Amino acid sequence: MPADDVAELLASARAWRDDDPDATTRAELGTLIEQAEAGSREAVDELADRFSGMLEFGTAGLRGALGAGPNRMNRSVVIRAAAGLVGHLYATGLSGATPLVVVGYDARHNSDVFARDTAAVVEGAGGRALLLPSPLPTPVLAFAIRYLGADAGVMVTASHNPPQDNGYKVYLGDGSQIVPPSDSQIAARIAAVPSVASVPRATDGWDTLDDSLVEDYISAVVSVVAPDSPRDLNCVHTSLHGVGHGTIAVAFARAGFAPPTPVDEQALPDPDFPTVAFPNPEEPGAIDLALEQARAEACDLVIANDPDADRCAAAVLDPALGDWRMLRGDEVGALLGAHIVRRGVVPGDVFANSIVSSRLLAAIAAAAGIRHAETLTGFKWISRVEGLRYGYEEALGYCVAPHLVKDKDGVSAALLLAELAATLKAEGRALTDLLDDLALAHGLHATDSFSVRLSDLAQSEELMSRLRQAPPTSIAGRAVTRLDDLATGSAGLPPTEGLRYYLDDDSRIIVRPSGTEPKVKVYLEVIEPVRDRPGLAVARAAAASRLAGIRPEFEHLTALS
Repeated sequence: MPADDVAELLASARAWRDDDPDATTRAELGTLIEQAEAGSREAVDELADRFSGMLEFGTAGLRGALGAGPNRMNRSVVIRAAAGLVGHLYATGLSGATPLVVVGYDARHNSDVFARDTAAVVEGAGGRALLLPSPLPTPVLAFAIRYLGADAGVMVTASHNPPQDNGYKVYLGDGSQIVPPSDSQIAARIAAVPSVASVPRATDGWDTLDDSLVEDYISAVVSVVAPDSPRDLNCVHTSLHGVGHGTIAVAFARAGFAPPTPVDEQALPDPDFPTVAFPNPEEPGAIDLALEQARAEACDLVIANDPDADRCAAAVLDPALGDWRMLRGDEVGALLGAHIVRRGVVPGDVFANSIVSSRLLAAIAAAAGIRHAETLTGFKWISRVEGLRYGYEEALGYCVAPHLVKDKDGVSAALLLAELAATLKAEGRALTDLLDDLALAHGLHATDSFSVRLSDLAQSEELMSRLRQAPPTSIAGRAVTRLDDLATGSAGLPPTEGLRYYLDDDSRIIVRPSGTEPKVKVYLEVIEPVRDRPGLAVARAAAASRLAGIRPEFEHLTALS
């Protein structure tokens, strides 16, 4: 780096350090500055990364690694974000004279600190802040926004990201996560904040809610299960060191189920997530302890939440394998959709899922005579579907009670899945039997996915550009019959980064960058017809063979050079 650029970088770092309200990150930055001044190339490179720009505020809010500097999650960045949000509420007239903002937080490093900073900024700006009473699931915050009549909500969480990350999720008063243009409008106001010192902050004055809010949330979500449905079910539950265990246990007991047996090693919140490589139920090995416990005791169902409990995963004893296996998100999505249909739908109801999720839910909806909608990825879009009765996304997110929580909710989804499993058990059947029924009725929809982890966003842009410049004409020996560049908009959807390939109508591949992590995700789906129950095994083998042929070709196409 040229000497003039280094001098400018150091000047920016010193100015940020001197404005930093946190002693820890101020000292961290000071050490890097000293090392860079002493000639350390590594320190210069580290500062260059931390000052490559402000941590981007988008439709997922903020998410990134903890640390000092504008391209990290820290108190300086959070205070600016809170100031931008409150400025947006005043400027748009969404809140009247006094904005009311409810703030929640999980148990990650500094989540409580960032939540208090947000409350301080809201109060300092003349608004009113309500702080949740303790580390709680994200859906409790999403519920509280409409329940308390707030103008906005903030949840401090990085969901299922690695332990070194934290994040800042923003909702407006309708209870849904922000979408354009609100995200860019808030981002512009964040960028206009000249310094942390210029942001008025109260030292106290915000209200900390008591546990009655959690009681009200639980009382509301237990209504997703019918009062007279079966309750005989033995569950194992893991919260993956997150905040879901207590809420799940109380909700199950309140609904009339036996409390799930916890995986003790993962039941209490721990921001270091010591037993898992990634605290995400989708990741290999994440629920291994829960599966071991299920094998060792009488168990009907394994339920897993991610650390902020807005996602729900499930595992079942699969007779075809003779062992426990985790259900794919698309399988749980179809099961819940079928259960809701069985419980009763009306013509005005709408089912919805994102473009990367299986097409099976659309088939279920069509057979039930109700409308189905396909959206962009993310519950910020799914939750906004007019008339939504049920929505899901393959990444283990389910909105089963949009009138209560306009977001994915791992607690209410777990309750509804438990009701379905208990109902089938009372009939002498299991979740795998219902999956067979759906395959017979609508064809076997088999899905797979994988991720390409990246070191920075530039790699994502390079990978997507490469795919556009040299699109494959055939995959696994079958011609590509259609290629949709989602960046130009497709099927009435807003433009989004991604590519969608079809091999006739029964095979589909989607490639898109993650909106929350540095990775590109690839989603595969094939559909095999099933004539009768004996033909299920043949259809499964054929679908597995087709997926096995497609996946390695796309692993090669998306490999980093």
